[in-house]
Amino acid sequence: MHISKNDVVLSFISLTEKIANSKMNTLDFGSPEMTFYRGEIHMIKIIGDYPGIYSSELARQLGITRAVVHRTVTKLENRKMIVKKSDAKDHKKMKLYLTSLGQKAYQYHEDYHQKHDQQLFDYLDTLSTDDLVVVDGFLKHATGLIDNHA
Repeated sequence: MHISKNDVVLSFISLTEKIANSKMNTLDFGSPEMTFYRGEIHMIKIIGDYPGIYSSELARQLGITRAVVHRTVTKLENRKMIVKKSDAKDHKKMKLYLTSLGQKAYQYHEDYHQKHDQQLFDYLDTLSTDDLVVVDGFLKHATGLIDNHA
């Protein structure tokens, strides 16, 4: 199969347009308390993956400002999804953890992606480590390009 650089660029443009124009701003897991904006549920995901993460690291991982993290963390804390605990070594720093309700949302999100993204997971399972390195490198580079155009 012959593929040109232009074909790859067009595929990338198509992907970014689909993401940018996505109608799905919220995920509804069946009740008002389990309805989240994408940024909220992805924050829950990262806190669930890295219990005790600091908000500054959360901002770095999500590529957003600490102010946005602070606002979202406050909302999630008010919704009883997360809890802040002071760091034993530095009481000024706060670690973030999921509550039992946050764990429930985390699991709903994991189940959602397992159901809807299984084709991607199956495809990635067919790739060699070298291929995964290439795909990961491209995605990181593409993310940088999107950042420059946003």
